[in-house]
Amino acid sequence: MQTIALGGISVPRIGQGTWHMGEDAGQRQAEIRALREGIDLGMTLIDTAEMYAEGGAEEIVGEAIRGRRDEVYLVSKVYPHNASTQGVQAACERSLRRLSTDTIDLYLLHWRGQYPLSETVEAFERLREQGKIRRWGVSNFDVDDLEELNAPACATNQVLYNPDARGIEYDLLPWQAKHNMPLMAYCPIGQGVALLHDEALQRIADKHRATTAQVALAWALRHPGVIAIPKAVNLDHLKQNANADKVRLDDEDLADIDAAYAPPTRKQGLMMV
Repeated sequence: MQTIALGGISVPRIGQGTWHMGEDAGQRQAEIRALREGIDLGMTLIDTAEMYAEGGAEEIVGEAIRGRRDEVYLVSKVYPHNASTQGVQAACERSLRRLSTDTIDLYLLHWRGQYPLSETVEAFERLREQGKIRRWGVSNFDVDDLEELNAPACATNQVLYNPDARGIEYDLLPWQAKHNMPLMAYCPIGQGVALLHDEALQRIADKHRATTAQVALAWALRHPGVIAIPKAVNLDHLKQNANADKVRLDDEDLADIDAAYAPPTRKQGLMMV
């Protein structure tokens, strides 16, 4: 699988998302099994957050990586209302307990809140010095937020990105490329099934003997600085995700996607879900 340097560590460009995991007790074992199978397939970057199922997703991840922690690049996120000096410390320690680990590889501010960025960064740096996190970053930040942050130590920015949500191509994606900051794309195959049933993506998928999900992932990965973190529980979907980096879209494919989902021609507000 293609890799990229993230926080000084080589990670796969396709990882595993966990949003909505931990919400249904009846799905717990299937979700744990899916994460483990995803690791076997090479998707060793796992992204989660204290917000997901109010810690439930972190517990799922913790069980899934038991005995395999050294194989995994672990990402979690702190709520904005916990982003104060003391709040970050306490939130991180709760996440560490749920994840059953001593260290989070990458800890993100989930989105901007009431606390000054300088206070949150100071708290992140304290965690790093304590060895509780290795690197830190942000999520749902636009260009002006990153410029205000003005922190070379910020390892990544995680944002919504897929063919139906491509406003970041106008300024944010080029800004991060210029500053050598990898971009983590959440919901890279969209929400629900609308994008997966798109006629243009289906034509391209048929041409490449692929699936529409694989086309959407390959489309995101056409930018060398992008990491995609799709969520899957079904084994077939996991295998499709893992093999998506083998799909190579040509200029005709990209033109067809542009015709169906026009690239931005002006600044757009940052989309979030």
